[in-house]
Amino acid sequence: MIDDDDYEAPPPRRPLMRRKRVLIPLGLVLAIVIAFLALRTPDTDRAEMIAKYGGPHATFAAGPAGQTIHYRDQGKRDGPVIVLLHGSNASLQTWEPLVKRLGADYRIVTLDLPGHGLTGGTPDKDYGASGMMAAVDVVAAKLELDRFTLGGNSMGGWVAWRYALDHPEHVDALLLLDAAGMPLRAGEKRPPSNIGFRILQYRSGRWLATQITPRSLVEESLRGSVEKQGIVDEAMIDRYWELLRFPGNREATSLRATLDREPAMADRIGGIKAPTLILFGKQDRLINPTAAQSFHERMPGSEVVLLDGIGHLPMEEAPDETAVAIADFLKRRLVAPSARPESR
Repeated sequence: MIDDDDYEAPPPRRPLMRRKRVLIPLGLVLAIVIAFLALRTPDTDRAEMIAKYGGPHATFAAGPAGQTIHYRDQGKRDGPVIVLLHGSNASLQTWEPLVKRLGADYRIVTLDLPGHGLTGGTPDKDYGASGMMAAVDVVAAKLELDRFTLGGNSMGGWVAWRYALDHPEHVDALLLLDAAGMPLRAGEKRPPSNIGFRILQYRSGRWLATQITPRSLVEESLRGSVEKQGIVDEAMIDRYWELLRFPGNREATSLRATLDREPAMADRIGGIKAPTLILFGKQDRLINPTAAQSFHERMPGSEVVLLDGIGHLPMEEAPDETAVAIADFLKRRLVAPSARPESR
C-alpha cells in the first residue's frame, strides 16, 4: 500500500516542451526549404543563350523525332569533310581551336548532340547511342553529306565508333580523341573522374543535379578533367555553366547517367574497316589512357598518338599537336573520292 501522504503526482507537462517538439522539426524543414530555394539555379534563357553562343547566324536542323540540332558548317567549302562530336556536358565550341587550325584544308561540321549545347532537350528524350547517331544523320542529311571523316571526344568518341559500326558506308576515316567505350584492362581500377560525374552516380545526386548547379562545381569539374589548368578561364567556365542549364540539358545529363552504355558493343569494334586514329592525353583522369591500347588491339590498322602532359581534352589543351596529328593521319590514310572503288 502507498500512503497518500507519500504519493507525489508527476509534474504537469510543460506547454513549452510540447511546442519545442513540434517547432524544432518544422524549423529544420523550413531551413532546408530556404537553403534549397537559395541554392537552386534556374535554367538559362533559351533566346539569350542562342544569341550569346550561337550568334546571329545560328543554324539548326530539324529531325523526324522533333529534334532541333544546332550545328556549324565551317572551313574550306570544297575540302574533305570532317564531322566532330563533343563529349558529355560539352558543346560544339570545344572544337573551335581545331576549326581554326584545320579549316583552311578541310570542311569541318560540328554539332551539339541531344541534351547538350543549344540543341537542348529533345522531345523523344533519347540520349543513348541511337539518339546521338540520329542527330548525326539529321545534320548530314541537312548538308547532303554522303561520306565524311567522323571524329569524337569522350562520349562523342563512343558515338563516333558506334556510328562507324552501324553506318560504315558513310565513314571514310575515324578520329577517336580520348574516346569512351573500352572496358578496363585486367587489374585496372576506374580512373578518379571529376566531382560532377561522381555526383551523378547516386540517385539523390542526379535529382539535385537537375536543380542545383553552382558555378563553382562546374569549375571544379572542368579543372578535374584537364591537365593544363591554364585553359580553364572565366569564359570557359561560364560557357559550360550556362549551357549546362540550357532548357532540358540538366535533365538529359541525369537520364544519361542511368543509361546502359552497352559495353558488349566493344567486342564488335574490330569490324570497323575505316582508317582510325586513336589520340589520348597521357594524363587523362576520366578515361584511363591505357584505353588507347585497348582500342588499338581491337582495331587492325589503327594508329595511336599519346600526348604527354595532356588530360581529357586534347583539342583544347594541345590544339597545335592535335591538329598536326590529325592532318598527318588524314593525308596518309584518307582515300580521295576519285580513288574509291565504284559501288556496284
